[in-house]
Formats: sequence, C-alpha cells, structure tokens
Amino acid sequence: MQNPPFHNQTAIITGAGIGIGFEVAKQLASQGSKIILNDIDKDLANVSALQIRKNGGICQAFGGDISEIKNIEEIIKFAVSTFGKLDILIANAGITTFGDFLDYQPESMQKLLQVNLFGTFFLTQAAAKQMILQGEGGSILLTSSVTGKIAHKYLAAYGMTKAGLNQLAKNLVIDLAPHQININTIVPGATLTERTLEDAEYIKIWSRITPSGRPSTIQDIAQASLFLVSPLSRQITGQNLVIDGGWSSVGVSPY
Repeated sequence: MQNPPFHNQTAIITGAGIGIGFEVAKQLASQGSKIILNDIDKDLANVSALQIRKNGGICQAFGGDISEIKNIEEIIKFAVSTFGKLDILIANAGITTFGDFLDYQPESMQKLLQVNLFGTFFLTQAAAKQMILQGEGGSILLTSSVTGKIAHKYLAAYGMTKAGLNQLAKNLVIDLAPHQININTIVPGATLTERTLEDAEYIKIWSRITPSGRPSTIQDIAQASLFLVSPLSRQITGQNLVIDGGWSSVGVSPY
C-alpha cells in the first residue's frame, strides 16, 4: 500500500485551535503528517489536538503565545523531541485589528506588529535553522491576507502587516532555497470562519461581490495550503497564492 503524501513528515501549525489553522491541521494529519498544534488558548489547543487523535491522526498540543521568543524556542524543541525532526512550518497565528486610520491607536499597532510580524519572523527563523541542521530541506508557509494586496476600509494597519509577510516570503528565497527549503504565503480573501459567520450579512455580501459567487471555505484554504507544503510544490518558492474567488481582480468594496 502506498504511503500517504505526508507520511513521516512533522508539521508545526500555529493559531490552529479553530478556523483555517485547525482545518489545515486536520487535513495534514489525515494524510500522514505528525502535527504539533499550537494555539494561544492552551485548553483549546488540547481539545483540538484530541479531536484529531480521535479521528486517527497523530497530534500533540502546544499552548501559548507564539509571538514570544521563549515559546518560539520551546515549540521547535518540542517538535523535535516529540517526533524527531521538523519538516513543515505553517505560521498561521495572527490577529486582526480594525480601525479608521485617522483614529488608530499605538497600543493596537504594538500588539499587531508583535504577533503578525515579530512572531512570524522569528518563528520562521527558528524553524529554518532546524531544517538546515537536519539537512533534508523543508517547507514553510505563512498565512497572509488579500488585504495585503488590495486596499480595504478599516484595515490599513492589518493589511500593512500582511503585505510584510508577502515580502518576507519573497526575500527569504535568497536565504532558504540553497538549503532546499521553499517558502510561500497563502493569501485568503473572504472566508467562512467562526469569526466571520458572526456577521449575519457576511455570506450575502461576499457572495454578491465575489466573481465565483461565494466566499471561500476553510477547506478551500486548507487544500491550497497542503499543495504549497507538499512534494508537488518544491520548485514553487517566494510566491503569494491568492484564494479569493476572483475578488481581488475586481476589488468591489463590501461597504
């Protein structure tokens, strides 16, 4: 019997207690990967990891704020001590802050930069060092947003951080490609998650203004994510893959 695509691969997925991150973790586990599932909510991380194990996957939880250096160091050590190596990093953890540009406050910016840029940068650095030490290559995927490519009301600061991740992936090709590590960003548009579904009008609005006629599902994003960390995409690096049903091609505002 042929092994599944991610047989004997170890993956760290951050911000994976719910939503896109959890769906990616489930799909990777179902295809043979051993998962370190991180969420800032330790209880949620444990519950989500348990659910994956109940479905036959191999998954261990790592709770904590992954924008803190000590937790970044610990999650890499935990992955290696638990499963022997690290092959895949999906840096999905991030926060969104909304606000009018003219009223946006410094404290909101500080937390946004800490999580979305500082944490992602140094987690990527730590994972890359481990992959280079192993000498077998690897894959890194950063979760960006379509707001890093097209203007969106109330999301100037958030979009700025996501544009930064797109550029980080492009720039790190120089450092990582010689070690057979590819790095890309996944760039979701409007997506049905626990948070967005709190808006009763969300599906109606985004179905109307999206060329494909619907917002994306977490399954749409997860399937694209798996492609970018699979053996099929080893020659794809420094790229930003948009999954938005064509919305960014037309840019119709939801406001």
